Formats: sequence, structure tokens, C-alpha cells
Amino acid sequence: MQPVNSGTAYLLWCLCFFGVCGGQRFYTGKVTSGLIYLFTFGVFGLGQLLDLAFIPDMVDRRNTYLRGLRGSDQGTGLNPPITLNLGDLAQLQARSMPPMQKLLKAAQDHGGALSMAQAVLHVELAPEEVKKLLQEAQSHGFAEIGNDPNTGAIRYYFDV
Repeated sequence: MQPVNSGTAYLLWCLCFFGVCGGQRFYTGKVTSGLIYLFTFGVFGLGQLLDLAFIPDMVDRRNTYLRGLRGSDQGTGLNPPITLNLGDLAQLQARSMPPMQKLLKAAQDHGGALSMAQAVLHVELAPEEVKKLLQEAQSHGFAEIGNDPNTGAIRYYFDV
């Protein structure tokens, strides 16, 4: 179904001058009240008069309902489709991973060796929490502590 617009609703409202009231209500999907307006001459003119103020809201509500039926508003520009590339999807998945999985993934990406700073950067936790996480990885046999052969800095070597 096509979206409704206020201009057409106001034109249908004007039919009341020819004795046909409620056209704007039928147009905006309010069939029951449209029938009442039709047989009571717009609730004796009072309802018809009040609709001059209510038409924009009736049109908005009808269009919202129609958008819900379609699921999106492709083509009208009101609600453009969401696009998500694979890089964004990978970032979303990484954010939802438990900290140990983030740590193991970071180790895998760095050739199996991580410094404390690299672990903090990738796991996105406080250093104290990352230290506990690294100790847990050691206790499970995932990692061993050693020194970098070139710099002598402490490294955590993972079996990934």
C-alpha cells in the first residue's frame, strides 16, 4: 500500500461541503469512524471540524502503520536499509566474546606471543584483571611465561 499524504486527506475533508463526510477517515484507515461520519454528517459537523486539526496526526499514524507492514521503507527514503560490512560484523563479534576468547584470539593474531600491554589492549580490561586472566590461562595450560629473546621483555607464549 502507498503512503498517505495530508494534501489528499484535506481534499477528501472538503467533500463535506457536498454532503459526503468522513472521506479523510476512510483514507487514513479509520473505517469505523469513517462510517459514523458518513451517516451523521461528520458527527453533526463538529467531528468534521475537529478533523482539520487531527488530519496530520491521522496521516502520520497511518504511514507508521504501513511502514510496519512492509518491514522497512525502501524507496521512500524515510527509513533507509541498514548496511553492515564484514569488518563491522567481525568487530561486533569480537566485542561479544568472553575475555579469555579475546585473549586467545589476540595471541593467535600475534603469532602466539603477547606482552602484557598487548593483552590489555586486545582484551579491553584493566591491567589487574588482565593479569588474573593471564594467570588463569597459565593454570589451564594455555600459556607459559618467558622472555623475548631480543629484548628480554616478559612475554606470554600461547599454544594456538
